[in-house]
Amino acid sequence: MLAGSAIRRVAVIGGQRIPFARAHGAYAAVGNQDMLSAALRALVTKFNLAGTRLGDVIAGATIKHSRDFNLARECVLSSGLDPHTPGLDLQRACGTSLEAAILVGNKIALGQIDAGIAGGVDSVSDVPIVYPRSYQQKLLRSYRGRSFGARIAPFFALRPRDFRPVMPAVVEPRTGLSMGEHCEQMAKTWGITREAQDQLAFESHTKAAAAWRAGFYGDLVVDYEGLATDNNIRADTSLEKLAKLQPSFDRSAAGTLTAGNSTPLTDGASTVLLASEEWAKARGLPVLAWLTYGKAWAVDYVNGHEGLLMAPAYAVPAMLKDAGLSLQDFDFYEIHEAFEAQVLCTLAAWESEEFCRERLGLEHPLGRIDRAKLNLKGGSVAIGHPFAATGTRIVATLAQMLAGSPQARRGLISICTAGGMGVTAILERAAPASA
Repeated sequence: MLAGSAIRRVAVIGGQRIPFARAHGAYAAVGNQDMLSAALRALVTKFNLAGTRLGDVIAGATIKHSRDFNLARECVLSSGLDPHTPGLDLQRACGTSLEAAILVGNKIALGQIDAGIAGGVDSVSDVPIVYPRSYQQKLLRSYRGRSFGARIAPFFALRPRDFRPVMPAVVEPRTGLSMGEHCEQMAKTWGITREAQDQLAFESHTKAAAAWRAGFYGDLVVDYEGLATDNNIRADTSLEKLAKLQPSFDRSAAGTLTAGNSTPLTDGASTVLLASEEWAKARGLPVLAWLTYGKAWAVDYVNGHEGLLMAPAYAVPAMLKDAGLSLQDFDFYEIHEAFEAQVLCTLAAWESEEFCRERLGLEHPLGRIDRAKLNLKGGSVAIGHPFAATGTRIVATLAQMLAGSPQARRGLISICTAGGMGVTAILERAAPASA
């Protein structure tokens, strides 16, 4: 059977990550396996899991070398867990580790496993650089040759262009546009101003810096490669400084997305431990929160029916319907800041009567959220965004926020991804909210 006799609650026990670092900096000499292994070891140490066999470890990277085809399993073998613990690679672009958490949660809920780890990692500093397909095909023809002559013949056809390295493209294959170019289109469609984007970016840095100063991240982040804190956070930034930056994608006077209000290229890894309530209780581990709902969605951005990063605008209301909740029934909103314009487009869509009626089929708009509850410990623009690592970074952060807020009940997670997809989730505080 795929399911046990009863659906079980999914506990978020806690998370660990390494500091997120600007690309080509502190982690330039390490790769995905190094970073994810470090984050896993930190989680194993924190929760005394050395030698423990877990039901599964599901993790992934958006960009990885072919040698990392079994990345999660290899990292398990370096983590200190019982080597009989399986590992599974997963990739849903920027939603990778949140999707991993949902999959681990489903296995726990269905009784397939009692505990598991979700995680993600990405390195922009150690991207795979390959050679053109023409060179590859010639090498393969040589390999298939049955005689000496057949094996050397392809090399006489080599041309200088065959040796030109090919870097990974940061564009959508279906459109040839970068994510930033797509988001510029969204900002124009929704009338999102440069000033509004810069304001949100300023708040992201201010909140992240304050959270670090207050010690909030001390229990969530471990030192790695000489780095003790996320090194993209600009505690001294200002609206005036942000306003001086030039547009990065639309370089005309109409451009609004800059390096200041977009996520920086980042290296890093994060993990989170999930379990059944019984498993946690047997080991004396407190439950920070319950992972209660999750939803993935996709939009047709290729034919221009919707903006590339608008899938969460659809996923969240579908998830709210599952949960029987309204958009205002949350104490915390963790909306991934791929670009501040994306966050603002999503919020505008939920407030739009036309969008909610014509695109979502709702009689009324979802409405406004309380901006004072948005990304309270900083967002991806400040903290950084190692693509596949952002989801479990947010899960661990939100779970700790809920556990530390006696009056809180639940939090919402929303992540947009490449390919026109989105992944969303709901966490609920483990302890009953105070009256």
